[in-house]
Amino acid sequence: MATRLPNDYDTRREALATYFDSTARQAWIDLTSDAKVSGIRATVRAGRDAMRATLLDWLPTDLRRTTLLDAGCGTGALAVAAACRGAEVTGIDVAAGLVEVARDRTPSFIGHGRIHWRSGDMLDPGLGTFAHVVAMDSLIHYQPEDLVDALGQLAQRTTHSILFTFAPRTRLLTAMQEVGKYFPKNDRSPAIVPVAEDDVRERLSRLPGWSIGRTQRISSGFYKSHALELVRHG
Repeated sequence: MATRLPNDYDTRREALATYFDSTARQAWIDLTSDAKVSGIRATVRAGRDAMRATLLDWLPTDLRRTTLLDAGCGTGALAVAAACRGAEVTGIDVAAGLVEVARDRTPSFIGHGRIHWRSGDMLDPGLGTFAHVVAMDSLIHYQPEDLVDALGQLAQRTTHSILFTFAPRTRLLTAMQEVGKYFPKNDRSPAIVPVAEDDVRERLSRLPGWSIGRTQRISSGFYKSHALELVRHG
């Protein structure tokens, strides 16, 4: 039986929900559309587009009769792309307002695919079992132990692969984190937690029944994210 993560996971999850449904809602809507944004945000948009393309490339081209969890779906771009390949997608995010945007943006025709939009905890076992899980930039706010514990819980309900990203520990991210400490608390976004790749790999090596597959780092201006593929074996 899955064990719940410590209370700090729940606390951080609630903080993220509040932030993305209030302070950052409009900025996130703009970032994930074709609206004009600042140069810095444009690099983030380009980086996210490249990361999404990478993760989609790691999934089968034909996803008909395949279930997929988009864990941290945001405004829904990845979920829609997977559904257009025929997947039955559950897109879930802590920010109910962003899920509403995703629902509104869903094309009227997505071929053989289906999307079930949800707001809440991506670790909710009531969501069911999936062939594939994608967690793009939705675990970057958690400490390494919580990140890996979350993946462990998702692994219990996944039959083929888990694709996820983490914030790689680099000099730039560390410097940005230090500068952020000087901003008023009300102006800060939830902190990104840089994680050493070796640490993530070592922790995941203890996840029974799974092995690390493909890996890719995307760097685009202020966007730094590292993708790993977990593959079920045995």
